[in-house]
Amino acid sequence: MALQRFLVAFVVVSVLFSCVNALSSNYYDKTCPKAESTITQVVKKAMSSDKTVPAALLRMHFHDCFVRGCDGSVLLNSTKNNQAEKDGPPNISLHAFHVIDTAKKEIENMCPGVVSCADILAVAARDAVTLSGGPTWAVPKGRKDGRISKASETRQLPGPTFNISQLQQSFSQRGLSLDDLVALSGGHTLGFSHCSSFENRIHNFDKKNDVDPTLDVSFAANLKKVCPVKNTMKNAGSTLDTTTFLFDNVYYKLVMKKKGIFSSDSTLLTNSRAKTLVSNFATSQNEFFKAFASSMIKMSSISGSAQEIRHDCRFVN
Repeated sequence: MALQRFLVAFVVVSVLFSCVNALSSNYYDKTCPKAESTITQVVKKAMSSDKTVPAALLRMHFHDCFVRGCDGSVLLNSTKNNQAEKDGPPNISLHAFHVIDTAKKEIENMCPGVVSCADILAVAARDAVTLSGGPTWAVPKGRKDGRISKASETRQLPGPTFNISQLQQSFSQRGLSLDDLVALSGGHTLGFSHCSSFENRIHNFDKKNDVDPTLDVSFAANLKKVCPVKNTMKNAGSTLDTTTFLFDNVYYKLVMKKKGIFSSDSTLLTNSRAKTLVSNFATSQNEFFKAFASSMIKMSSISGSAQEIRHDCRFVN
């Protein structure tokens, strides 16, 4: 059965910084009308040869927005005198930067100096979700590209071991609510995690328990097999839900069954409001899709003080 999709109306959300220009879903209609369709085709082509691209693009956009706002700073390469965000510990496993590079090159050939790398990433993340069976939405555009990217600032990113209080603080600092937090956590329906991000739950959890007691027993046992104490497999890990390449609401169903991979997943059940939302999303995929699209518009509108349009997404002008 085809998944129902929702087109969510654009809502201007300005958080963190008050000195930013308003974003608009039709920002490039006159200056580069084929920009979005070009990005979509590039993402679609990349997905045909690499099924991990959607998860990578969605995570990349999230990590970009949570550090200095959605300014494409995560795309910048490190230099001799500066270690950039992409080389910070939480971002070492980020990949699919080539997708943004390809889209930028094609758009520069059509409309040089017009479309920002930050906008390309925001549209690509939307396409990654939609082309994986998820909702669609009108992406607000008009972001500028930042010139500052520091690996040290990736410590600001919410981690997989965060509890609900830590998550709420991280999201609220960026103008995002508890409802946004739960909806955006649904992005974990796509992707894969290395053992290092959840081994805290399956080995030496605390003084009384080797395994996190909030984990389903059989699920924990399977994770321990994949990630033994003396793990020698560099790329060992687990998919984030059982429909790895499909954007759906299975993630929430698993969280309700105590089969969420991360501590940050299971902690959603420790807050009454968050638990209710998890249950609602597990029951209704349509409700999840609407909430996710709305929260993505809000998150992608977190803006910084960037002012340029990069010619190459990996380097400042």
